[in-house]
Amino acid sequence: MVWPDIVLTLANLIFTYALIPQVYEGFKTKRGAIVLQTCILSSLGLFTSCIAFFSLGLNFSGIICNINAILWTTLTFQRLIFKE
Repeated sequence: MVWPDIVLTLANLIFTYALIPQVYEGFKTKRGAIVLQTCILSSLGLFTSCIAFFSLGLNFSGIICNINAILWTTLTFQRLIFKE
């Protein structure tokens, strides 16, 4: 593992950890509290970053980034389904 992979993995872990309460709260309260445009653009950007990480051989960063992108996609679906 190279140092950029470690740094990017840690940064994405922090972002992922920050999203978990938001996803949980969305299911708990049945509200999509985040703007749809934010959710969609974040999801697409993160999935694109995942492809870049994997193509550079930064596998751990790619995996964690993918989890982060899935959480943003979950927030997108919460917004679409629960509609505030």
